[in-house]
Amino acid sequence: MELVWADGGYTGSLVEHCLATLALVLAIVRRSDDTRGFVVLPKRWIVERLFVHLMRSRRLVRDFERRTTSAEAMIYWSMTMIMTRRLTRSHPARA
Repeated sequence: MELVWADGGYTGSLVEHCLATLALVLAIVRRSDDTRGFVVLPKRWIVERLFVHLMRSRRLVRDFERRTTSAEAMIYWSMTMIMTRRLTRSHPARA
């Protein structure tokens, strides 16, 4: 991993810390000040959509797990379900 996108709340010294300590480039996705209402921000929408897909699994809606290993296993299970649905989805024939 070389590039990480972050919300505008993570500006400041975290950008320099990520570059110096972790050798990661932290790109801040900013919202324009002159826009009003809901605006889809690039890259941030991908993360929000992933959270929505994960929350469709009932065990991930609340923090039921006592150990981080079992919580990680539930995330793997949920992502496996998402990917198998995508793989079995019928696609129209390409010309």
